Amino acid sequence: MSFDTVAVIGGGPGGLRAAHGLAEIGGKVLLIEQRDFLGGTPIAENYAGLTPHGEPARPQIQRMIDAVTAHPDVDVRTSTVMTAAAGEPGAFTLTLRGPDGEQQAECGAIIIATGFGHFDPGRETQMYGYYEFPDVVTLSDLEGMLSEHQVVRPSNGQPPERVCFIQCVGSRDRHIGNEYCSKVCCGVASKEAIEVRQLLPDSKVYIFYIDMRMYGYWENEIYWPAQEKHHVQYVKGIISEVLAKGDRLLVRGEDTTMGRPMELEMDMVVLSVGMEPSPGTRQVSKMLGVEQNKYGFVDAVAVPLDTVSTSREGIFACGAALGPADLEDSVSSGAAAAMKAFAFLRSRAAAAAS
Repeated sequence: MSFDTVAVIGGGPGGLRAAHGLAEIGGKVLLIEQRDFLGGTPIAENYAGLTPHGEPARPQIQRMIDAVTAHPDVDVRTSTVMTAAAGEPGAFTLTLRGPDGEQQAECGAIIIATGFGHFDPGRETQMYGYYEFPDVVTLSDLEGMLSEHQVVRPSNGQPPERVCFIQCVGSRDRHIGNEYCSKVCCGVASKEAIEVRQLLPDSKVYIFYIDMRMYGYWENEIYWPAQEKHHVQYVKGIISEVLAKGDRLLVRGEDTTMGRPMELEMDMVVLSVGMEPSPGTRQVSKMLGVEQNKYGFVDAVAVPLDTVSTSREGIFACGAALGPADLEDSVSSGAAAAMKAFAFLRSRAAAAAS
């Protein structure tokens, strides 16, 4: 391994795209992943279908993995973490701890692709009863059920007749400090609501939202089909608490369109939890000395025209390490980071040769 290599930290969709993009144009890559497998959150959390079109997640991600692992110029290190970093732009030395102990690796540039973490809905408040009631689940919990083609109430193993989604759990919340929109939750909830209706055609599915935010083409790809074809009921409102009522859940809040309180009984409540910086994003950023924004994501310092450069020359970032991002954002920024890192090494090589 040498200084003409780009180290990509993180083997999720963004990191995979960056690694493959670099290898495609003749770059050498060291891909570092702390898990014992590649694929990131879609594989770790057993995603069912990808938003917005619902294509099966695992085979799509597996194609990305296969393209990277089959390339001779990509050195994949799974079950490996970076424990220290030294050097300067164009000549970094990373200390890696993996299955074979501690080793050092040299690289000329680095791409941070450490992804995101889901907001813990029981961390700040128990208003939704996530740790109290088994039938209160998160988007990722439901995604796992959908991937198994079996949506059931955790409390009794029976299919739910009434399901609701509560949006903006851990997003757009000044009280907890997450003042940003997590961007994908409305779309993912709508996609999952469609999938629930397809699996359980007799069920009633509701989405309680503050504002329904469908960016780009998602309006026509998810939002309208969910209502018009699959009869998902969208209710503009604020949910204040979830309580037990017999063997069901009582959802209380305000219908803000009608300006009146509401109470509905549900069999299952799905919390649309937002994105936060992953522990890896926070740790790697500090280790490499790159600036983070006030929320803890890697700070892109030259936006809007350069979305992947960090505060340190030769270090770039992509995907949800930079902030809330969907899969399209992640792979696009992964490709952009690959281009910037490759160009950086080329410029260094040209300067050294002149």
